[in-house]
Amino acid sequence: MSGLKIDNISMRFELPNGGSVQALQNVSLDIAKGELMSVLGPSGCGKTTLLNIVAGFLAPTSGRVELNGHVVTGPAAERGMVFQQGALFEWMSVRKNVSFGPDMKGMPKAQSREIVDHLLDTVGLRDFKDKAVYELSGGMQQRVALARCLANDPDVILMDEPLGALDALTREKMQGLVLKLWKETGKTIILITHSVEEALLLGERLVVMAPRPGRLHREYRLPFAEMGVNADLRQVKKHPDFASKREEILSMIWDMEEEIMGRTESVA
Repeated sequence: MSGLKIDNISMRFELPNGGSVQALQNVSLDIAKGELMSVLGPSGCGKTTLLNIVAGFLAPTSGRVELNGHVVTGPAAERGMVFQQGALFEWMSVRKNVSFGPDMKGMPKAQSREIVDHLLDTVGLRDFKDKAVYELSGGMQQRVALARCLANDPDVILMDEPLGALDALTREKMQGLVLKLWKETGKTIILITHSVEEALLLGERLVVMAPRPGRLHREYRLPFAEMGVNADLRQVKKHPDFASKREEILSMIWDMEEEIMGRTESVA
């Protein structure tokens, strides 16, 4: 069976003082091959925990994750991760960062070079291939991170706030690049974000999570990602349905944040 299956995942963290925190509770999702899904929710609702379980960095307390019919038991090249900070080898050149995965697999140099050159063209970094990563801007470093992830040819790309540290203009350009890569590669992408606008733009499927214990609250099927592949994202944002959905989801998350604050004040 192709696709990603998150089957009744729960996650409880044990605390040093003997207590525990229920981070996730009974989360189930079926994500089709090639789907682009964004995940929103208030702080502390378990978004990153869920992503880390799918990546294989964490083992859930209960439930399981399957990819293409196989149970996920740890990290593997079939699942690539792009972090908020690129997690790059800053002393290496752009080319060496992108070729790191293929080189570790023992791929022939000529084949690796061809793949890397194509990816650097795709993300607009061919002219910077011999630069050290520390010489690049934040937006360019995230392009390197995307190219490095793609060089491993994963089935699923997991993105944890990959654009959160960028300025507004660079972030918009990178949003367009994510849509371009999604459409050109056909990869399954799961993107965690705190930005409602970004979630609307980059999610043909958008999931809103409720606060702790983290669980699915609401799901949307949206046209904006498909629209944004061949259109100016600023024009997409002007669509009347975009504005109405943004306000609906903002109000939903704001109400959740108010609930969280109320709980905190009552405890205090």
